[in-house]
Amino acid sequence: IRLFGFQIGADDQDKKPDQYGQPTQKTFAVPQTDDGAVTVAGAGYYGTYVDLDGTFRNETQLITKYRELSIQPEMETAIDEIVNEAIVIEDSGTSVEINMDEVKAPGQIKKRIEDEFNLILKMLNFGNMGHDIFRRWYIDGRLYYHIVIDELQPGLGIQEIKYIDPRRIRKIREIQKMRDPQTGIELIRKTIEYYLYNEKGMIGAGTNLGAKIAVDSIVNVNSGIMDPKQTMVLSYLHKAIKPFNNLRMVEDATVIYRLSRAPERRVFYIDVGNMPTVKAEQYVRDIMVKYRNKLVYDSNTGEIKDDRKHLSMLEDFWLPRREGSKGTEISTLEGARNLGEMEDVKYFQSKLYRSLNVPIGRLEPQQGFSLGRTTEITRDELKFTKFVQRLRNKFSSLFDDLLRVQLILKNVCTEEEWK
Repeated sequence: IRLFGFQIGADDQDKKPDQYGQPTQKTFAVPQTDDGAVTVAGAGYYGTYVDLDGTFRNETQLITKYRELSIQPEMETAIDEIVNEAIVIEDSGTSVEINMDEVKAPGQIKKRIEDEFNLILKMLNFGNMGHDIFRRWYIDGRLYYHIVIDELQPGLGIQEIKYIDPRRIRKIREIQKMRDPQTGIELIRKTIEYYLYNEKGMIGAGTNLGAKIAVDSIVNVNSGIMDPKQTMVLSYLHKAIKPFNNLRMVEDATVIYRLSRAPERRVFYIDVGNMPTVKAEQYVRDIMVKYRNKLVYDSNTGEIKDDRKHLSMLEDFWLPRREGSKGTEISTLEGARNLGEMEDVKYFQSKLYRSLNVPIGRLEPQQGFSLGRTTEITRDELKFTKFVQRLRNKFSSLFDDLLRVQLILKNVCTEEEWK
């Protein structure tokens, strides 16, 4: 069955058999890569397989979680620092260039490759959208582009590059096995890779339907960070989920504590004499209602109504007092004095920034900006520079994959020459 899109090279990936019909290159190990492909047993119906581990559902939820995380103020500030360091626009107006100093080719070929590279940057609109593309890749942890060509005239090269939401596409690797007649071990006979696309998204852990797309028609660039099961790609924001949740909980607890302990409240001790318990409670309640006046505004109806039946945590306390003790008394419950302590909030905020590898000095408002000597560079800044360089190297595979397809389609070089 022909896949949608185009395929560079031969479709047949069978190992060359020997005289007995067995593959000469034998292996039983399933290939492990960082592309996040779901490995399934070869079979089935066209574009159909069962996701038993629920990887699609978890991955879709994770990507949505990453995007919700990125719009929070603390996260957005840290992400902006990383994106601004990774994508730097020079005075010439370019943020990425191709280096062919070590390419052994004539100058005319190098000029042709450079022209094709600039054409790819133009189709990506990288000069204007470079920061947004890198930010999208950093937050989601993956980036998918559909390469559109003219199938009647593939020599014209790439016609359009379209972005695909990662929640709607996933790479599938089908493993077809055979049993070795001598040892009985299951050997890998054939490996088929393709992408499965579903417009409605990859949701649910049941049977997933979708259209099969050829591997060369899709450009996939991911973070390279895998979960412990090696089945799902994680974002660089993944390790910041727990510190961010802790920070939000501490901030909410601090606000609640301040609201509940800031005001001074009165404590009314009501003398109930030798009344029975039921009558004593009723007497205290009558006194409470008599001296309480709680009018609230109903935003739904626009009315002012009495809400005396609810006693909030910010109001006065009413306590009964038995006969023989002091009479009715009114005292004051002092408010909290340590409302200015924010050390726990600052701790989790610093932990959040450390999880994103961003130096804390860049995010503190009281820290200034200095263009000093090289001896004044801190260790955190050096580590951050190396981290950004790793991000650039990983992200640059996007241009490598697009340039590979473009040069092969236009017969500038062959698949072997590209390698």
